Amino acid sequence: MYERSTEKGSVWVTFKRSSMKSKVVRNKMETKGEAIEFRCLIRATDGKKTISTSVSAKDHQRFQASYATVLKAHMHALKKRERKDKRKAADGDKKQEGVKKPSSKKASL
Repeated sequence: MYERSTEKGSVWVTFKRSSMKSKVVRNKMETKGEAIEFRCLIRATDGKKTISTSVSAKDHQRFQASYATVLKAHMHALKKRERKDKRKAADGDKKQEGVKKPSSKKASL
């Protein structure tokens, strides 16, 4: 997905905590005192194609490391953000403070 969207487009990735069980089953497990194993549901889409996977808690760190490697490899297509010089921005703020705004009060007769 990242390779297809290098020139134009975006990829949305969502992470969601999930137990992969219905609410009724989870409530029964809670009342019995059984431990519920939560997983991480990961979805990615580029608007046309969607992929998803489920990662267990013990594999989460390994998945994050692999995902970070993929992100770093495909970050070269990002555009640099234009930033203002800090001194110029501070000078611009001071100039605006010195200028008085016209009052909107009506003259009383």
